[in-house]
Amino acid sequence: MSIRRFWSSPKTLGDVTIVTEELKNLYYKRLLPIEKHYSFHHFHSPSYEDADFDNKPMVLVMGQYSTGKTTFIRYLLEEEFPGSRVGPEPTTDCFTALMYGEEERVTPGNAITVDPKKPFRNLDPFGNSFLNRFQCVQMPNPVLESISIIDTPGILTAAKRKLSRGYDFQAVLRWFAERVDRIILLFDAHKLEFSDELTRAFGALYGYEDKLRVVLNKADRVDSQQLMRVYGALMWSLGKVFRTPEILRVYIGSFWSEPRQRCDHYKLIELEEEDLLTDIRNLPRNATVRKLNDLVKRARLVRAHAHIISHLKQEMPTIFCRESKKHNLIYELPVIFTKIQQQHRVPAGDFPDCTKMQEKLLGQDFSKFKTLKPSLMNSLNKLLTTDIASLVPLFQQQEQRKKSLPAVLDGEFLGTFRRDQFKGDPFKEMLKDDEISEADSDEWVVEKYKPKYDEIFYNLSPHDGKLSGTKVKEWMTTTHLPNSVLAHIWRLADVDRDGMLDNEEFALAVHLIEGKLDGHWLPRELPSHLVPPSKRLNTSSSAPA
Repeated sequence: MSIRRFWSSPKTLGDVTIVTEELKNLYYKRLLPIEKHYSFHHFHSPSYEDADFDNKPMVLVMGQYSTGKTTFIRYLLEEEFPGSRVGPEPTTDCFTALMYGEEERVTPGNAITVDPKKPFRNLDPFGNSFLNRFQCVQMPNPVLESISIIDTPGILTAAKRKLSRGYDFQAVLRWFAERVDRIILLFDAHKLEFSDELTRAFGALYGYEDKLRVVLNKADRVDSQQLMRVYGALMWSLGKVFRTPEILRVYIGSFWSEPRQRCDHYKLIELEEEDLLTDIRNLPRNATVRKLNDLVKRARLVRAHAHIISHLKQEMPTIFCRESKKHNLIYELPVIFTKIQQQHRVPAGDFPDCTKMQEKLLGQDFSKFKTLKPSLMNSLNKLLTTDIASLVPLFQQQEQRKKSLPAVLDGEFLGTFRRDQFKGDPFKEMLKDDEISEADSDEWVVEKYKPKYDEIFYNLSPHDGKLSGTKVKEWMTTTHLPNSVLAHIWRLADVDRDGMLDNEEFALAVHLIEGKLDGHWLPRELPSHLVPPSKRLNTSSSAPA
């Protein structure tokens, strides 16, 4: 079975497509008319387009420079991507959208914003200064078949705060925060610093804390005592910035494909890795729920906005003292918010940020504002009370269907050593009927290294010529490679899928481990020249004619 068949196909998720189409119809029929009537996009975010409903779940990766953002993405994809550079200095100076494509291609920002099939058309107002630093990379990576990833420029530290980006960095972050499904915020465990730009970037995430996942990266580079102190300092700093009753979840990890340093909290890093990757893995399943949630939040904001605009219009004089009255109304906006809450029973949490709304109102002509239109408000109320409720049965059908679906991304990079989660395979039960093509030659590249590999094999005391998964697991973990990497190596090496390794399969596993330790990328599927000679006949004869 090919890796692409392991992923959820649109045909299998037909009910998800139906829900998405219903959400799209509700937006265009109920919400968009009132947004246009009260000029919602002049104050808040632009209107939705088809691509905003149809696009795959997106993950926004952000953090200060040298916290491992690009390395984290490479860890997920298990390969390089065009334009990626890694270093201690600021190396990522642009926003990069990583999306699936049959061929590798890089599209500049000005071109991608005119593509109606991509969800980036509304980035155009940020101008050339931003678009020149935005690009879309398409590549045939299996992970990108179900999610898209947004790499961001490193947030400047205090030493770099005087530098100007030439565009509104916080506004761009907020644009993406509104549209993505998950926000990954990385910190360096041995270089924790909160700069002015980082604090302002947090401001762009207000209201989207539910999407935020904080990662304390490079945790294997500090000892347990230092980690405890850094973790406490990070939680204290985050508590000052995000003033919410809920505590943000902070994952402790070391997200790259190289060997980790052995430390007292090594097991904790492995468990935290599993939790975060599980969260990312489930994004495609929860995509429609997120779209519904965002639509409801937007509808509530539109309702509050309509009442604000209508109230300002009613309070404006017809002829005299209009400018002074305008400034008085802007100054009294907090009081107006309270009046609207009491008169129209609009929850306080539905209102926009008062300070930002005051800033937006300064440049507006109040005479062009419009009063409440009953038909539009009735349509909006119907959306919130009746139409959304009618979609609940469809969501229940989707939940039932999801239980039988394979875990998206699970076989790709989520390996585990927990005994209760595998049968025969100590890392994770992977694809079971992979097709491996017949070798083009009789030469096996591992053969010349096999004597030293056999010495390790027989020292592990094989039974009936094979090593059990438990013994192989114990030896493999001494390499300090991440579980996800070892899981992929196990899947490649266990050619006959019997949950054990003979001497040839073990030699292949050690060969792949040495290649990984030397800095090479692992193959997605086992190439023909790496298939053990004794397995070539079996794999070729089992392949369909």
